Amino acid sequence: MTLSRLVSELKLPPAKSNGIHRLMRLLVYSGFFATTKMLDENEEGYVLTASSKLLLKSEIPNLSRFVRLMVDPVFVNPCQSLGDWFLGNETNPFEAVHGASLYEFCDRNPGFNKVFNEGMASDSQMMCLVVKDCKQVFEELDSLVDVGGGTGVIAKTILATFPHLKCTVLDLPHVVANMPETENLRYVGDDMFQSIPSADGIFLKHIMHNWSDEDCVKILKRSRAAIRDEDDGRKGKVLIIDIVLNRNEEEAEMKEVKLIYDVLIMVLLGGRERTEKEWEKLFLEAGFMSYKITPVFGLRSLIEVFL
Repeated sequence: MTLSRLVSELKLPPAKSNGIHRLMRLLVYSGFFATTKMLDENEEGYVLTASSKLLLKSEIPNLSRFVRLMVDPVFVNPCQSLGDWFLGNETNPFEAVHGASLYEFCDRNPGFNKVFNEGMASDSQMMCLVVKDCKQVFEELDSLVDVGGGTGVIAKTILATFPHLKCTVLDLPHVVANMPETENLRYVGDDMFQSIPSADGIFLKHIMHNWSDEDCVKILKRSRAAIRDEDDGRKGKVLIIDIVLNRNEEEAEMKEVKLIYDVLIMVLLGGRERTEKEWEKLFLEAGFMSYKITPVFGLRSLIEVFL
């Protein structure tokens, strides 16, 4: 689409053409769009790139709602208050600005809670693009518990590729209340710090980076108990999807975004992203013997943790 047509389609005053040109110039440089020579026009046209296609609401999956969440003032304002937080005593900048933790704020504000849940679901839907690349990880399992799995978006995605699995979604009671179950998908309302149902695999996507090292060890110990049965000798594994910092294969741009995520998690929840050595320390402290890291999820890696 040419600049003149873009201004027309957006129903903007012609006087704003120069401003749109300058904005698009930045977005082209940033990789959100590209330019091409139009065959029937005397000017260049803008075309979509892989990045901008991810933001199309007409495409499934897409990240449009996830990006909307990331730029919501509820998230942005605490980032602008780091200085005040460093000088204060609040747990994290989010609580300093909003007077409540992120999850408490969601409970009190249904409008933002909807934006938050849609953003998380949007990110989880991207799982369908990579599950097929991890067949051996899931094929050897008969049962799986998705801890903190919300409304079951990831569990349903996994079941679509591995229908033999018996999946359980564990989340707080109010999150999973009245969720429709199927033969292979059930919901359990409970606290992961108190109990995790038994299964061959425990699945933790974007859970661990929310918590302190002490709390992560508690979650891992609960997971360890859930995949081990002393009577029948059953031994399963824990599957973690999270960021691993300082990987040798990561590009400079990837490292930058990972470090941004680390600060964002600090701002929102007081959590952190971790290096491989920091992950290993948690696993050993929780009683696990070995692990395997596979960087197949873009920014994130799949971490298999074994007894």
